This record gives sequence, C-alpha cells and structure tokens, in this order.
Amino acid sequence: MIRAYTFLLRPTAGQEAALRAMLADHCSLYNGALQERRDAWRHSSRTSIKYGDQSAQLKEIRAFDPERQGRWSFSSQQATLRRLDKAFQAFFKRVRSGLTPGYPRFKGVGHFDTVIFPKDGDGCRWDSTPNDRQTRVRLQGVGHVRVHQHRPVRGRVKTISIKREGRRWYVVLACDDVPAEPLPASGRIVGIDMGTVHFFTDSNGVHEPNPRFLHAMTEELAKAQQHLATFPKRTRRRTKKHRAAARRAAKLHARIRRQRLDHHHKTALTLVRDNDVIGHEKLNTAGMTKGPQPKPDPDNGGAFLPNGAAAKAGLNRSILDAGWGQFLTVLANKAESAGRRVIAVDARNTSRTCPDCGHVAKENRVTQAKFECVKCGLVENADRVGALNVLHRAGLVLCDGP
Repeated sequence: MIRAYTFLLRPTAGQEAALRAMLADHCSLYNGALQERRDAWRHSSRTSIKYGDQSAQLKEIRAFDPERQGRWSFSSQQATLRRLDKAFQAFFKRVRSGLTPGYPRFKGVGHFDTVIFPKDGDGCRWDSTPNDRQTRVRLQGVGHVRVHQHRPVRGRVKTISIKREGRRWYVVLACDDVPAEPLPASGRIVGIDMGTVHFFTDSNGVHEPNPRFLHAMTEELAKAQQHLATFPKRTRRRTKKHRAAARRAAKLHARIRRQRLDHHHKTALTLVRDNDVIGHEKLNTAGMTKGPQPKPDPDNGGAFLPNGAAAKAGLNRSILDAGWGQFLTVLANKAESAGRRVIAVDARNTSRTCPDCGHVAKENRVTQAKFECVKCGLVENADRVGALNVLHRAGLVLCDGP
C-alpha cells in the first residue's frame, strides 16, 4: 500500500528563514520557466518548450546564480519544473476536451508553499530514530530540522515534501510497501447515508452528529474577512497591518480544516473497527455543489430570472463544510489498511425507494426527514431509508462476487 504521513516541523529561527528562502527561489524558478514557455510560444513562431529542454538548462542556471539556485537540491528543482509541466499538460487536456482551459499562472511568493524532493537521500533525508523527540529531517541548504513525529512511519520512504501552511511548516512523507494491519472480523455490515443535518445516518438508525465547523466559526471568520476587505485590493506594497489581517483569516481557515480532518479520521476509524463491510453512495460532490446556470429574461434584455442561486449557495456551503469527499477517501484508506471492504453504490433513488416493498416514487419522500411509502404505508426516517437501500445494494454487490 501507498500512504502519506504528515508531521509538524520545529525549525529554529535561522532554519525558518532558510525554508522561506528555499520556497522563494523555487517559486522564482517556476515563474522563470513559465515565462520562457510563454515567450517561446509568442515570439518564436509558436515554439513549444518541454520539460526536458528546461531541465537541461538547470546546470547553467545553478552555475550562473549559485547564491539563489545553486545551493538547493538539483532533484527538487527538477520536481518544480515537472510541476509546471503537469500544469501545461492539464491545460492542453482541457483545451482538447472543450473545457475552460485555465492557462497556468505565475505564482506569488505567498502562494508557492510546497517543495518536493523526489527521492529520500537526494537533497533530503529522513532520519527517524526510536525517540520521537530526536527525529530529524535533513534538508540541503537548511540543515537538520527537528520533527514532531506523533506516529511511527511504516514502509519505505519514497518522496519527501516540505509544505508551509501559514506560519507552520510540515514534512510530508510518501511511503510505499506499507504493510496492512488487519483487524479481527466483526461479522457486521452497515450502510451509511451522508447528509447535512446529520453527518451520516447508518442502516441501524444511528445519526452521527454534524459538527459544522465552518458554521460554528462564521462570526469570527466574517469579522476577520471584513477587516481584510477594508484594505485596497491592489497595492504595490502590502502593509504590515494587511499581512497581519491576511494571516488572521488564513489561521482561522486552517483551524477549521484541521478540525474537519480530525473529525473525519476519528469517525472513519470507528466505522472501520465496528464493521467488516461499509456501503455508501457514490457521490459526485463537485457536481452537487455546482452553482445554477443563469436564466436570461426573454422579455427584459440584460435581466435575469430568479434561479435559486442564494438557496443553492447555502446548500453548497453545508455540503462543503461536511467534507463528504475527504471523509470517503479517508474511510477507503483506513478500510484498506484494516482489511475491511468499502462499497460505493449507485445513489439514484436511495431516498425514494421503499426498503420493504421496493416501490419507487417521488411522493414517498414526504419531507426532508420523513418517509412514507404510498404503496405499503411504511413510515420511517428518510435518512435511515437511504442507508437501508445503500445496505441492500452493497449486499447485492457482495453476492455478485469480490
């Protein structure tokens, strides 16, 4: 199995300055490579430059600017150029598919937050010891940085990434050959129905509360964002107060993100420990949170008809606050490690199908919380009905084979 481990770094003041310089120099390399591609296409008869062409120039760049580019890992700079190449590959793929292209953009220093080292031991080495307090990661040009290792690392470390989030620094280890840790069989199978009122409802009728972390911090976050909005959007030099306001808003968003991820891990772990098989709906979260299309008013040129955008925005915010996609990804990974099985089933009509007689009708869903079958008269909680139908469909998948 392939797994990623994220640990908090504890750099000294000097090491933190070196880490910021490393990000800034890699950002400069990324922007310079992007500018070269733009100029070659516009001014050189539409010449296309590839990753191999730019990677071959790295030795000359490092020799020309040893103070900024020469002191960092060669392989990490190659990874930065690959990152740009992937952006262009995705751009051309969208062009061929007829989607909105989204040409690769230049990165500001504050928006370039990750440096990747493709191989452990090449410019970056993970020095793990039995004593967590002595764990270090060695970075070329930075030194041995202390790591807060809160869990053991299993498998073989393949790539190492250094990531900045606000004023925090993290090391991300991508490991392969991670051994599974199967749990003893529980003999139970469960279906879950994701929601916004409740985080999910299982087929046993248990409602998992939705913590709604974003909603809980709405007032505090609104004040921080309103204060940030009082500054001019485009200033040639950001002031100290503007940077402090931006850090405040970013800090709140980071806290919400960490709380949500922690809740997902703990909730998924409980499900995996208690059940051998877990069924859930196959959800297209991106499509579900897409804004409604505008409706032009044919009788009034330049005007639009109501399209429910305000109500849809509230629903979208609740879905994104719950983080269904992230939770289901965490659940699948934990189930794989524990030797459990997660089955994604078709989500169509799970809340309109009677689990007793199988009758499908829109009228079965009386309200958001109440289900009443118009054929057999079954009355049940609508979310539990969805979970029961998910459980039934997951059982059919089990009967059909592995």
